[in-house]
Amino acid sequence: MRIKHLLQAQDLDKDAILALFQKAEELRTAHDKPLQGRILATLFYEPSTRTRLSFESAMLKLGGNVISTENAREFSSAVKGESLDDTIRIVSSYADIIVLRHFEEGAAKIAASVSSVPIINGGDGPGQHPTQALLDLYTIWRELGRINNLIIALVGDLRQGRTVRSLCYLLGKFKNIKIIFIAPGQLSIKEDIKEYLERHNIEFEEREELDKYLPQIDILYMTRIQKERMSEEEYTAAKGKFNITEENLALMKESARLLHPLPHVEEIKLTVEMEKKDKRVAYFRQAENGVYLRMALLLELLNKK
Repeated sequence: MRIKHLLQAQDLDKDAILALFQKAEELRTAHDKPLQGRILATLFYEPSTRTRLSFESAMLKLGGNVISTENAREFSSAVKGESLDDTIRIVSSYADIIVLRHFEEGAAKIAASVSSVPIINGGDGPGQHPTQALLDLYTIWRELGRINNLIIALVGDLRQGRTVRSLCYLLGKFKNIKIIFIAPGQLSIKEDIKEYLERHNIEFEEREELDKYLPQIDILYMTRIQKERMSEEEYTAAKGKFNITEENLALMKESARLLHPLPHVEEIKLTVEMEKKDKRVAYFRQAENGVYLRMALLLELLNKK
């Protein structure tokens, strides 16, 4: 792969993506500790559960160490007015690799421009979240045994959903993909993503209904309405418009899978029992897959095979 940083999904070609998936599979049963003596810094200016903890778990499983701040917006020198540039210059002298989550789109690129160590974009505002998209695609590959020849519905807040944006960039590298965008009108996918898909000959359509399409899709990718990125009025207008219940889950093919980058709120209305027993519900397996995918990525960026 031979890239120094992972800032956006476009940084990876198809071969690099599939190589990461194969490495992640190997790491499920590996016991060696190739990153002993290496340090990962997780620098998070926005809240996170899965991304931060799965990266830290990945580093520890590989024998490395972790330094971390879970709320750098309040518990770092950013409170005193320190710039992101200066923070990254300092932290890159303490660690061998940095995962950065920031509230501003483009922050990861700024960090990479001044860092002496690899930067991984752990989410930059409404921009991108490339490692989430990688684990999403890895989950599809594991669950269905393929990535080509798919019909996938992307549902919810598509305008501000960085996971959806990054996933579209990855899907554009494969063949015979059809995407159905399902969103409230004000939260529809942005034009730059549609232009990218057109350039890569990916078929897509935009709709404002869900149940009609459930019987035909292979992957249903739900997202939450991002209350923190809109006004109360906008949130009230959009919330609860698309839900998955036991009744409409039954409309999906037995071979289809329900994914979600999590956390889920009102858009998933399934009991714990249903989440456990129905194989179509894959989002907890999806979250677990993130550890192994991120292990593979850490090894790649730190040049450890």
